[in-house]
Amino acid sequence: MLKTLERYQKCSYGAVEVSRPGKELENSYREYLKLKGRFESLQRTQRNLLGEDLGPLNTKELEQLERQLDSSLKQVRSTKTQFMLDQLSELQNKEQLLVEANRSLTMKLEDMNARNHYRESWEASGDQAMSYAAHTSHSHPIFHPLDCNPSLQMGYNPIVSDQIGGTSQAQQMNGFIPGWML
Repeated sequence: MLKTLERYQKCSYGAVEVSRPGKELENSYREYLKLKGRFESLQRTQRNLLGEDLGPLNTKELEQLERQLDSSLKQVRSTKTQFMLDQLSELQNKEQLLVEANRSLTMKLEDMNARNHYRESWEASGDQAMSYAAHTSHSHPIFHPLDCNPSLQMGYNPIVSDQIGGTSQAQQMNGFIPGWML
């Protein structure tokens, strides 16, 4: 990797390096070495955190690694706990909304059932009254259907009224009341 970076720098900055002073080149190289060391250190730390290459570590480094793992684990647990508490809060809010919706639907259902019950009881009482009237008219001796001419019409008939009127005057003079008036 070092060789690749050196080749890249030569190709990219070859013309610039000639014109730059030697101190700048030295500073760049030192910075490069620092970054390279830091990169290798981070890679080693990552391997150590994953449980690899623990053999060359002394007890102090192992204890430091353990503390670092513990603090990382606490942070992860804290984040997980906070996430779970947030989810719990959201679920409780949803539960409350669902309970309210359920209560509202239950009230509507009860209202609809009450309306249906009143309508059914009204219809049933009407049916009972009709069946009672039908039952009593057939079974009771007072209530018998009339045997009459269905073509009969009520109203004024001049022929009949003249006949009735003439006889009634004569009958009224005698003090006699016709039978149909009784």
